[in-house]
This record gives sequence, C-alpha cells and structure tokens, in this order.
Amino acid sequence: MRLFEGTAWDRPPRCERCGELEEACTCPPPLKVLTPPDKQTARLAVEKRKKGKVVTVVRGLAENENDLPTLLGQLKAACGAGGTMKDDELEIQGDHLERLRSLLAEIGYRVRG
Repeated sequence: MRLFEGTAWDRPPRCERCGELEEACTCPPPLKVLTPPDKQTARLAVEKRKKGKVVTVVRGLAENENDLPTLLGQLKAACGAGGTMKDDELEIQGDHLERLRSLLAEIGYRVRG
C-alpha cells in the first residue's frame, strides 16, 4: 500500500474547468486582470548603493496587477540604462528621476516623489 493511496495527492492533477488531465487539457490559460495605470501610484526615489552607485527606484506597483517586466523594458529603453526587478520594485541604474517621472505620467500612472 502506498502512503497517499486514495487521497488527492495520489491522483494526477486535473483541469478545474474541463476536468481533463492537466497534460491533456486544451483550455486557454486564464487571462491576467491588470489594473489600469490611472488607478495606481508609482513612488520614485533615488538611492545610493554600495561603492557610490546611484539607482532610481520605482515602488508602489503590485506585480500581480501589472506587467512589470514589460514596463521595466520600456523604462530601461527610454533611459538608455540597465535595470532589474526585485520583488515589487523596479531599479534603473543612474539618476533618471525626471525622465521616469514624465514617462510614467505619460503612460498614465500617478507619480509621487
């Protein structure tokens, strides 16, 4: 007798919508509901890192309500700088406060900082 025989952990996972096995399911993936930019506030700050490096940080945008990787790509391209996403924060290398403020306002976000 197996440890989890007859329980939910013993059975293969099934799709919640059609009931087929997850490997055989043909249902489209659920759409991600995004919050419109005009209902969100982006908080900007310039911070100093180790060895005197300066980064511009964008906070206040929830990852599950936004497409943060796409937004980060737009911001990096507009600033001509590198950057990364840590948790729900976007970091752009360098002091780009004014440029990011105008770009986020143009996209439709409310901006503080």
